[in-house]
Amino acid sequence: MFILVCLLGYSQVRAQEMEPLRSQLLKLLDSKDARVGLAVQRVGSDDTLSINGDARFPLQSVFKFHIAVVVLHDVDNRRLDLEQAITISENDLLPGLYSPIQDRYPDGVTLKLREILAYTVGLSDNVGCDVLLRLIGGPERVQCHFRERGYANMAIAFNEEVMQSDWDNQSRNWITPKTCNRTLLDLWANKDGWLSESSHAFIWQTMKETQTGQQRLRGHLPRETVVAHKTGYSGRHPETGVIAASNDVGIIVLPDGGAFAISVLVSDSREGPENSEKIIAELAKACWDYFQAGK
Repeated sequence: MFILVCLLGYSQVRAQEMEPLRSQLLKLLDSKDARVGLAVQRVGSDDTLSINGDARFPLQSVFKFHIAVVVLHDVDNRRLDLEQAITISENDLLPGLYSPIQDRYPDGVTLKLREILAYTVGLSDNVGCDVLLRLIGGPERVQCHFRERGYANMAIAFNEEVMQSDWDNQSRNWITPKTCNRTLLDLWANKDGWLSESSHAFIWQTMKETQTGQQRLRGHLPRETVVAHKTGYSGRHPETGVIAASNDVGIIVLPDGGAFAISVLVSDSREGPENSEKIIAELAKACWDYFQAGK
């Protein structure tokens, strides 16, 4: 009982110590016409904070991170091989949807699995995403993989083609900020040997090379900062102009070699694309300053 009381007391102290950061973050959000969810935690510590941490937010392309984890799990279990050739036919292309693959190869192409993963995670390619989902058994396979590991507060129901066919479908692919951040932290630590050493290195290197969302988590940080992240974006509703999702989640490495996980999910935003990204950048910079100061 004494140990439990001490642990609870320590947790409360840590929460109290982070109250200045919470107050700063809430002040940044005070005038924003958007619903924002955030979870942040320093790697290897109990420094944790969330805002709307248990609320549901659309995943959008953030789920390509989860898909990549399952693909690499299958690589580790020799069901797939990073060097295997995957043919993307003209029938696999998704006209009207964002895809550097189909822009570059309008008649289809054969690529190595590792290349499709790089396109899907680093460039958020929709064609690559749906090709990968077909390889591993569809959205339900990804859902089961994470639910079996205890990540209950998330749902992956649709691939990109179906999700993008109806504005309301994106609400069926959802996650809470707390769950998103816990996933990042557990995978960063490779909890229970989730991936092999080589697959673990591959996914984080790919996320470090992500080219989308440069004005989100990275936006206000020093240029040399290492950010391993995955973005998601819904676009604007054709009638209301509302942005259902402008997301960025990942691991940010500090100059002292430490790191923190941060998940920022912006929804129902009337701030426009640039200001919605700025919300993410401002929150990330405030957290960076807090941890950088050694608090």
